[in-house]
Amino acid sequence: MIKKGIFFVCLVLVGLTSPTSYAALEKSVVSVEVDDFATFADDLYATLNDPDLEYEPFEKALKGYLKLQQEGQIANDSYLTVIDMSISANRNRFFLIDVDNKKIIHKSIVAHGRNSGGEYAKYFSNKEGSFKSSIGFYRTAETYHGKHGLSLRLDGLEYSNSNARKRAIVIHSADYVSSVFIQKNGRLGRSLGCPSLPQKNYDQIVHKIKNGSLLFIYYPEDNYLKNSTLANSRL
Repeated sequence: MIKKGIFFVCLVLVGLTSPTSYAALEKSVVSVEVDDFATFADDLYATLNDPDLEYEPFEKALKGYLKLQQEGQIANDSYLTVIDMSISANRNRFFLIDVDNKKIIHKSIVAHGRNSGGEYAKYFSNKEGSFKSSIGFYRTAETYHGKHGLSLRLDGLEYSNSNARKRAIVIHSADYVSSVFIQKNGRLGRSLGCPSLPQKNYDQIVHKIKNGSLLFIYYPEDNYLKNSTLANSRL
């Protein structure tokens, strides 16, 4: 739960009704002034104190998180995951934020879709068969074991990623997401659209964020930044 001055985000009690549907059982009305959010976001960003995490993707992710939390749409609100696709795939751009304790508990490289670009992702799509990454807010769902072992299903919450489940866009680990692969090939390996993670510490990460936490994939695409109601939430 987050509290800052007169800024309150109330803990939401939720029930899991299906692998992809989360119903709020109880919640409180939240009243937030824009100035309060700006101050809160600045203070939290300073507390996280990680130069690898840029402010804009963090701020957009936080707006969506608070909006969905107050609506009772996040079953697992202890964590917020931010993926910044605007930077090199060879850099850390996956950030797992422990919201309760206000710290980044994990960061790593993460792959983008093979048709999204080489070292840098530039092209995004919500279409089946595009093999491109999709930007926007996702809610994590159930885990399963597939060809990549333990995997985590994702449900897209916006027009930009609404086909995530249909496209089988999931979090999984891969051997091509490693510093060794970068050294041999000059860039990170690429997926078929999934945000693939390194194998090290992978299971622990998935078990923390599964079953209803929020994940945000950021890229400064003009159309998305203009039309996303979550990234532009007025709090």
